Amino acid sequence: MSRLGKIPVVVPKDAKVAIDSSTIRIEGPKGKLSLTFPLGINAEHKDGKVLVHRLSDSKQTRSNHGTVRSHLVNMFTGVTKGHKRELEIQGVGFRAQAQGQKFTANLGFSHPIDFDVPMGVKVSTPKPTEVIIEGIDVALVGEVAANIRALKPAEPYKGKGVRYLGEAVRRKQGKSVTK
Repeated sequence: MSRLGKIPVVVPKDAKVAIDSSTIRIEGPKGKLSLTFPLGINAEHKDGKVLVHRLSDSKQTRSNHGTVRSHLVNMFTGVTKGHKRELEIQGVGFRAQAQGQKFTANLGFSHPIDFDVPMGVKVSTPKPTEVIIEGIDVALVGEVAANIRALKPAEPYKGKGVRYLGEAVRRKQGKSVTK
């Protein structure tokens, strides 16, 4: 039995759960999410908890058991509190601006880079060098953060570029002059 999979998921007070044969729908103050269970996994809701069960003992089903439970925990967190990723931009003249579902960044190229933000994710820039990505779907928030970071990853010589807040960039010494 999966160590994570057998732990019951506590349903927060302000979340509603509806389970069909192969789908779970979760609704909270921030929005709605649903998850289709993989083959061999089902769940039941009782006593304010969601229990994830596997129907067989095959290798793939055992792998999916804990994964589905982790997805459920992330979904409950998303619909009640939300998920958030923060990025920072370092470099002279590097800045970003968010307007609605459009994100524009000046990252040292000859042109500004436009990025269309998908629905369900909110991108804000409280300062020109700070980017905050918020949403209810943890996978979508992480994907948008990774795509924005991939526009100009922090380089190892001067540290210029986009990085996660608090990310340590491994610095290299560069060329040295010998006499």
